[in-house]
Amino acid sequence: MTADRPPLRVVIADDQALVRTGFSMILAADGIEVTAEAADGAEAVAAVRRTRPDVVLMDIRMPEMDGIEATRRILGGDGPQGTRVVILTTYDLDHYVYAALTAGASGFLLKDVSPEHLVAALRLVRSGDALLAPTITRRLIERFAGHDEPRTVAPHRDLSALTPRELEVLRLLATGLSNAELASRLFLSPTTIKSHVGRILSKLDLRDRVQAVVLAYETGLIAPRGGAPDPDG
Repeated sequence: MTADRPPLRVVIADDQALVRTGFSMILAADGIEVTAEAADGAEAVAAVRRTRPDVVLMDIRMPEMDGIEATRRILGGDGPQGTRVVILTTYDLDHYVYAALTAGASGFLLKDVSPEHLVAALRLVRSGDALLAPTITRRLIERFAGHDEPRTVAPHRDLSALTPRELEVLRLLATGLSNAELASRLFLSPTTIKSHVGRILSKLDLRDRVQAVVLAYETGLIAPRGGAPDPDG
């Protein structure tokens, strides 16, 4: 925490009291304020409305309302603007993790995450960055996209708002390339690539690169297991 920035504020949602207590103790020891704990998705939505946290640490499998629906409601208008969701899961390549990402989550953490990684990850998400590497996101999408699932990542978004160069960047970004790799591939500077990515996120009203990767697949800009079209060919 810096002198001019308030402490990170987090809601913990998990149906196991022991898990909530453990995470709460870890975060409190590092100066992170746990504004509320929730035992199910409905409680999580109510807690977010009431306490307006920066980040929600959200379990997926919970009674009454699961973490996917809670994420959808929090990020779809029921929660305060700017709140981000990080999913807690046991397995990384999980159908439910994919569903949570399409609902707007900024990434996921395995439940056996180390205290240091947990704290660093939540601070990263609060800063506006995506927690999940695009390559891992792509693995999830390759495995689960198009398997008779409803598309929940705003397929109505108009990609025509993007310039040809921005579409090219988005296609390649969706294959998991970093900014440095994008710069090398397109013969541009990393600063220029960063500007392109920023404009893509702004024009499409996306929170982070993870959502950009998901959107590229969900809108058909890039096909699962098909790879990105070669912009030179």
